[in-house]
Order: sequence, then structure tokens, then C-alpha cells
Amino acid sequence: MTDTSASFRLLPGAPGSPVVLHVPHSSRAVPADVRGGIVLDDAALELELDHITDAHTAEIATEAAASAAVTPWRFVNRLSRLVVDPERFPDEREEMLTVGMGAVYTRTTHREDLRAAGFDGGPLIDRYFHPYAAAMTAAVDERLEAVGHAVVIDVHSYPTERLPYELHGDGPRPPICLGTDSFHTPPQLMTAARQAFAGFGGTGLDSPFAGAYVPLKHYGADRRVSALMIEIRRDVYMTEPGGAAGPGLGALAKALAALVDAVGTEAVTGV
Repeated sequence: MTDTSASFRLLPGAPGSPVVLHVPHSSRAVPADVRGGIVLDDAALELELDHITDAHTAEIATEAAASAAVTPWRFVNRLSRLVVDPERFPDEREEMLTVGMGAVYTRTTHREDLRAAGFDGGPLIDRYFHPYAAAMTAAVDERLEAVGHAVVIDVHSYPTERLPYELHGDGPRPPICLGTDSFHTPPQLMTAARQAFAGFGGTGLDSPFAGAYVPLKHYGADRRVSALMIEIRRDVYMTEPGGAAGPGLGALAKALAALVDAVGTEAVTGV
């Protein structure tokens, strides 16, 4: 199944693969009507996109999928996270609300105004967040029905230097940060990731970013859904902020493919 929605796309993998590579923050696209609600001028918006976009992560996932022995499924956000951030909780559970970066951002990475005071993000949640969540849920449900388990691997990047919005940025900033969930990240999934990314000078755990994306339908309820976030420090593969990719991109894609192969051939659930 391929989703042809303008805001996200599900790219099919092998029928027997449990793996969904989730790429939520790679795009810089902001629809014109959404741009109208952002108070930054064009130059400031471009700079903010440089800081907030996980540049080239879609390309890393594409190359990994192409070289994996068993092709994973890919779910790719085609809009910027400045439209909505599909990985946030859409309610008061989201801790990033304290810095104006819930499901709809009202502040920038440098804690400046992104949208006017009192902005109503409800229409953006209805238009973009909920359809994205429903489609991602359906993609995971399809893997559960097809092979009995699903492995969601988030593909992210983060800046070498801490940005002001980061709530937990005072800890280690390793080349590869593994974000985990106590319910959905079994030890064998973490072990496979450490082995796959061992050649990049070290992997860390849950610093500076923690957690892993699981559809709310399954979150904390279904151990057949495993999840892990791969956070790549940007100096490993690109010029910061928002610059071109370098040779590290290919090496990262090969490592991600190795992880896909390691977890795509056996169950890594916590059942």
C-alpha cells in the first residue's frame, strides 16, 4: 500500500518485513496557508528550518532500504515539523509545551515567537496531525497482521551544539544517540543498534533526546510493537546548520541497513 497524501507517504517494503523506518522531521516544506500564520520573515524562517530540520534523514532511510537484504517499509513526513510535529503528544502530556513546542510550535529553537500569541493550533491538529497518526497506526497494524510484530525505527538527527529549546541538553551528545522506551524497546533491539552503529565513535542512550515513537493505539499496551529512535549527531554526516551532506551519509545508511537486517529476520518484541 502506498499513501499518496500530500503530507506523508508510506513506501512499501517486503511483505514479510516487520520494520517501519519512520522519518518525521526531514522536510522543509511549509504550505503557503500555514506560512501565513508564522511571524518570522523569510530569512529568519529559513534559518529556523536549518536548525529544526533533520536534514538528509530521508535520504539515509532511502539508501538503507535499498541496501537492506529485506526491504523495510518507510513512513515519511513530507511537511516540515513547523506545520505540526507528529511525534508530540497532542495534549497536556507533552512536556515540550513548556517551551512552546507541542504538536503545534509557537516558539522557535531559540525560544523566540514563531506564531502570534493566542494562536489556535486546533485546525492544524485536525488537518495534519490526526490523519498522519491514523495512517501511521494503520501501517503498524498492517505489519502486525502480516508478520505478527512490528519494529518502528525513528530516523532523526540533532545539532552538535545544544540549542536553547532543549530541555535535557546538558548531558552527553554522542555521535549516535539511541532513544528508548521502557515498554517498547527490548534489550535485543538496543544491542542490535549498538552493534550496527559501532563504527561511529560511540553510541549513547537517551541523551540528549529520549523516547521512541509508537502510535497511541499501541503505546504502553502492545509489546508486539517495538520501537527505537536513532538520533544522529549532525557533524557525523553534514555541514551545520542546514548544509550539504558529506560521505558520512552513505556509511550511516549502511549501518541502518545492518540494523534493519538484524531485526527484520527475527522477533525483537518484549512479549
